[in-house]
Amino acid sequence: MQYQHNEGGGDTGEINLHMLDYWRVIRVRLPLIILVFLLVVTTAGVSTYLTPRQYQSSVTMQVKEDNNNMHIFGSDGGRGVDPRFATTQFQILQRKEILYPVVDTMKLLQKWDLRSRDVAFMRLRGMMSVSEVRGTDLIQISILDTDRQEAADLANTIALEYQKKRIDEQQGWVARSLVQLEDEVNKQRIKTEALRDAMTKMRIEAKINDLNPESVEDLSLAEKNILVSVEGQVNDARIRVATLRSKQEQIKGMTDDQIIRSLKTFEMDDATISQILPQYEACVSQEAQLLSSGLGANHPSVQSLQARKKVYAEQLGNQIGILRKSLVANLEINQKALEAMELKLSEARTGEQDSKSKALHYQEAKNEYLKAKRILESAETRYSTEAMQRTMPQSPATIWEKAEVSDFPAKPKVGKNMAIAVAVGLALGIGLAFLIEYLDTSVKTMQDIEAALGVPVLAVIPRDIAILKDAPADCSDAEGYRIMRTNIEFNRKSPDAKTLTIVSGGVGEGKSTTLNNLAFTFAKGGYRTLIVDADLRRPSQHRFFGFANDRGLTDFLTTDIPFEPLIMSTPIDNLWFMPSGRLPIDAVGILNSQRMIDLIQQLRASYDMVFFDSPPVLGVSDASVIASSVDLTLVVVQHRRFPKAMLLRVKQTLQNVGAKIVGCVLNNTDIRHDEYYEYYTSYYQYYSPQQSKNAAEKTPEKDASSKKEADGKY
Repeated sequence: MQYQHNEGGGDTGEINLHMLDYWRVIRVRLPLIILVFLLVVTTAGVSTYLTPRQYQSSVTMQVKEDNNNMHIFGSDGGRGVDPRFATTQFQILQRKEILYPVVDTMKLLQKWDLRSRDVAFMRLRGMMSVSEVRGTDLIQISILDTDRQEAADLANTIALEYQKKRIDEQQGWVARSLVQLEDEVNKQRIKTEALRDAMTKMRIEAKINDLNPESVEDLSLAEKNILVSVEGQVNDARIRVATLRSKQEQIKGMTDDQIIRSLKTFEMDDATISQILPQYEACVSQEAQLLSSGLGANHPSVQSLQARKKVYAEQLGNQIGILRKSLVANLEINQKALEAMELKLSEARTGEQDSKSKALHYQEAKNEYLKAKRILESAETRYSTEAMQRTMPQSPATIWEKAEVSDFPAKPKVGKNMAIAVAVGLALGIGLAFLIEYLDTSVKTMQDIEAALGVPVLAVIPRDIAILKDAPADCSDAEGYRIMRTNIEFNRKSPDAKTLTIVSGGVGEGKSTTLNNLAFTFAKGGYRTLIVDADLRRPSQHRFFGFANDRGLTDFLTTDIPFEPLIMSTPIDNLWFMPSGRLPIDAVGILNSQRMIDLIQQLRASYDMVFFDSPPVLGVSDASVIASSVDLTLVVVQHRRFPKAMLLRVKQTLQNVGAKIVGCVLNNTDIRHDEYYEYYTSYYQYYSPQQSKNAAEKTPEKDASSKKEADGKY
């Protein structure tokens, strides 16, 4: 919708004008719209009623991707969900590998009376639809059939066949993949054993000391660890020898009693000394007590204690001697052990240097073996895991909801079909109305007339205008002709321009009625007005007045009689009438004569306004002859009747004969449909309700029939 923006933001009026234009088109073409609407709705209703009832049954199942990527090491690397999986399954479900078994299982060839499985397949596929439940792994298989039980059975059978097909394919693939995986494991085992034998042979031939051939520990690291261990042992032995030597040097200068008191300090605890020493000290204490009590040295008790003390002293002395000897022996033993360990350390250092050069190739062979061993262990573990997993029940397709017999038909959907029919009917009707309006080249607006003829529209006359001479005095229909009279008065350039003809492009545009009412309006305005019926071929003005057409214009043109006896008085003041008269057989072209020109000159001098009724300008040449002779020419165009091209031909015809076109009248406009013209015929609202009622009432049937007859012809 285009519109021009008015200054100050006032573009609402333009938009409303366009909307009114659209609404006007709908109102004008309303019968067509209603007809198309009823045809579409009726057709949809009949089709819906006659369409066989179809029932839909659906089965819901969950489908999962096949885990067909068997890997020896770990998983498949985080493979995501295939976005094409669901659509792929939709296509598989509709293929012959699934539907052929359904045809056989359900015995559809016999049931449907078909001879070819392919025909049954195509029919079944046409009944089937597959959809995805959004956001889930669920798919829905639906069957649409006139037999409700058959629809449910077909849906369930398709789901079962698909499930069976998926399980069979998965089990077959598992069997093949496990066999292939087992072959790969056996090949890896043979390779590992060969590498192990080569490593063992190389270790034996090179006399390599590998304490743990199955470990990934480096040989150089092992030798180094041995060297470090031996060095630690040697250091410990040296410390022990130094400690023993220090103890021996200290003990040499000490008495037995000092040694006994320092046993704990030297960490030389002896069980015998620990047992005898307390008894010896007890004897010494008792001897001192007896002597302090007054007993003498020769007393038997004192002598007994001294004898016991002596024995204990000898035992302690002997044990101290043994400790001295054991300390010397222990020092010698540790010195010899130190010497042996230092020799071993020297050999270890030499062995470390030799192992670095000997174990290089062996280490490479060992690494290859250990690598192959790890691969073998992983493959065996994976094989065992896959074998256990694959033997477990698999469910690549699970039926969660079986199809059941439907109680209500799924098609046709009466409400939906009728709603669509209503929408389509309205859209098609309105669209056809606008298409016809677009293709309609008839005259619709005053702008069409002014653009084609280049002259102003002097008046817009509505439909069903009464014959003013027979209408009440206050008839509102006369106002349009008063406007036309005023415009003619202002548009004629000279007061002497008194003769006027009204022409039309085609028959039935209302020129005769317009001329009669316009002449009546001039007469009522005080003009001495004459109507000359110059339409010699199809005269009609005499019918408006109820006169006979025995004498008239043709008599003046074909004889020498004056025009005065041919003019008749009418019941309307200031209005006279000259009939056309009978047309002689040989009177073709009598209007194009000097006598006609003389008549026009004489009538111009005798009357204030002279109106010449003429035939259609495009029908015969008479209208062109009259238009070229009179002062003014008024063109009548009937609203929405003839194409715009006819106006151009009318204009060209009148211009060719030198006619002076004073203006145009847009006749027979339907204000009920074309509200736009109410702006130009709004004088109706100035009349009182009673006046409007009187104007709407028709005059006697005779007048109405006369008007209808005249309008129907002209």
